[in-house]
Amino acid sequence: MPLDALADVTFRARRVLYAVVTEYIAVGEPVGSRTLSKRYGLDLSAATIRNVLADLEEGGFLSQPHTSAGRVPTDKGFRAFVDALVQMRQVTDAEQAEVSNTVSNLQTGQADWLREVGKLLSTLTGAAAVVAPPAAADAELERVQFVPLQEGRFLAVLVSTSGTVQNRMVQFPKLTGEEDLDRLHRYLRRWAPGRTLRQLRDRIADETEQERGDYRELATVARAMVDATLRTAERATEVRLTGRDVLFARPEFEDPETVRTFMKAFEDKETLLEMLDRTLAGDEGAQVRIGDETSFTPSDGVSFVSSTYAGSGDAQGALGVLGTSRLDYARVLPIVEMTARAMAQRLRGDDDEEKEFGAPGVKGGR
Repeated sequence: MPLDALADVTFRARRVLYAVVTEYIAVGEPVGSRTLSKRYGLDLSAATIRNVLADLEEGGFLSQPHTSAGRVPTDKGFRAFVDALVQMRQVTDAEQAEVSNTVSNLQTGQADWLREVGKLLSTLTGAAAVVAPPAAADAELERVQFVPLQEGRFLAVLVSTSGTVQNRMVQFPKLTGEEDLDRLHRYLRRWAPGRTLRQLRDRIADETEQERGDYRELATVARAMVDATLRTAERATEVRLTGRDVLFARPEFEDPETVRTFMKAFEDKETLLEMLDRTLAGDEGAQVRIGDETSFTPSDGVSFVSSTYAGSGDAQGALGVLGTSRLDYARVLPIVEMTARAMAQRLRGDDDEEKEFGAPGVKGGR
């Protein structure tokens, strides 16, 4: 009878599976029974190991590229391995210092700060990094300003109390001159600080009901502008992808089909945003999705490790790494979560002593 789930696998078979995955992550080559016998202290004969490998292959946890070669883990095998990670490696002092120094020196008001976080993650994990800013609709605001572009179109500049700057395009034909904009900005400076866009809209709505004459007309315009900005800010539109060259340096990318798979993933910004949205909708902590647990097409051999980080107010951002299923999960998971925590501390101005970063909880991909 084939092994349909990890629950069906004996303790002996689990030990063999974990040894195969560990060896394959380390060397990237099919793993044979002789290697397992020599390096992993399984206390099993070569014949027994071969039988167990055959059972695991039948159950879909391993595959054999060639009849004369060893086995490689399938996405199902990697998922079983990740689910069983109880004791993960601590990040090194050097890694923790690099994350702390990079994040603490971020100028979050600059356009490339997301790319800097991505470069850090990519360098530390050997994978491509994906970073999205905290949702503009939920960020606690310091100020809102509208920059006129073509007639009837404005760039809404949203500056949060944590220093992040996001831009949204809005259309509003009723503002025609500098004097109108100056009056609008003076009005918004009164009500915006410390509020999210939603709270600002609701506060202006209350004001609109109480005002009369020209001031009521100004409040009505302000409410319409903020409402138009909110509609665009509720949609995730921004994502930074960094480190493709780092990922492509891995030996798996000698295979042209693997290169094509990941080039399609990199070009599919909508799916990248969907993956980050799923991260934001999930539980706190690091999340791992492997193979068809991701939204990519094709998805074979693809993995995505991600986490949320807190911004100002109730805003949540997301970051993660996109790589092959041969990621060193025991190392990558704590690095992703440590970076997310450091980002939250930076954006919230948390001056508490840095916590020691241990093994994060691992969330599944469904």
